Amino acid sequence: MDLLIRQAHSDDAKAISRIIVAAVRESNGQDYPLSVIESVVANFTPERVLELLKQRLVFVALLGEEIAGTGALDGNAVRSLFIAPQQQRKGIGQALMARIEKAALERGIEALLAPSSLTAESFYARLGYHVVREQLHGEERTLIMTKPLTPL
Repeated sequence: MDLLIRQAHSDDAKAISRIIVAAVRESNGQDYPLSVIESVVANFTPERVLELLKQRLVFVALLGEEIAGTGALDGNAVRSLFIAPQQQRKGIGQALMARIEKAALERGIEALLAPSSLTAESFYARLGYHVVREQLHGEERTLIMTKPLTPL
C-alpha cells in the first residue's frame, strides 16, 4: 500500500465530504439511530468542510491519487477522523493518527483528546487512548478519550 499523508487543500473538500458521509452512513449506522446519522452528515457538506479547513489542521491520506481518509487536529483534540468504508482496517486510520499526534507534539501539546463515536472506541483504545467521560447530545453518545503524548 503506497500511502501518502499531507495537509488538506480547499480543492479536497468535496472528496473529504464524500468520505465522511459514506463512513458515517456505513460504519456508524450500526451504533446510532438514523436521526443522529443524518444530523452528523449535515455537518459535513463540502461547504462546511471548506469552513473547517480554515479552522483546523486537516490531513488527508492518499492511496495513489485518491483520498482514502481524513483527520484533523483542532487545538488539543482529534477531530473528524474518517476512512472510506472500503479502505477501513488497512492501517490508514493509524497512519493519520500518527501524523496528527506528531503535529500535536510539534505544537507542544502534551495530551490529546479524542471525542469518539461508539463505533471507533476500540480503534482509539488500540492506539492507547482511554475513556475519561461520556457526552450526550440528544440521542448521540460520544466517548471523550485521552492519551498522553510522548515527546519526540
